[in-house]
Amino acid sequence: MEGKLPYYMVYPIPFLYDDERLERRDYEYMRSLYPDAAKRVLPYVEEECDRCEGPCSMMYDEYPDRLQLRMMGNRIYNKVKDNERIFCENEESADIKDVEGQQRHQGRQDWLRDLIDIILYQELYRRRSENRRMRQKFY
Repeated sequence: MEGKLPYYMVYPIPFLYDDERLERRDYEYMRSLYPDAAKRVLPYVEEECDRCEGPCSMMYDEYPDRLQLRMMGNRIYNKVKDNERIFCENEESADIKDVEGQQRHQGRQDWLRDLIDIILYQELYRRRSENRRMRQKFY
């Protein structure tokens, strides 16, 4: 009877859930390192994802529809443009008049839309992973 192990050493299953906590902490730390523009856009992305989330949502489809993702990005973009003055001011200052008096854009003007799409896809990936983990069966 001397070879008995304590209860906590016999059943190491609680340590499986520690990985999820570490992943979440790592994710939160990486999000805290986002640039200021991304931090300002992030609440709009989370709000849109919360609005679209549900048991039969397209975000949980095996292959989400590209058109629906683009429409989500457009809704977020329009909300950001309406509510965040800093992005409007940056865009106006990037316009330059050329010789004929027409407006010419310096660099890419859709950088904000690209940023929103990247953050949106990252958030969708995170939610899909969490949903997959929650549906996992342990037996």
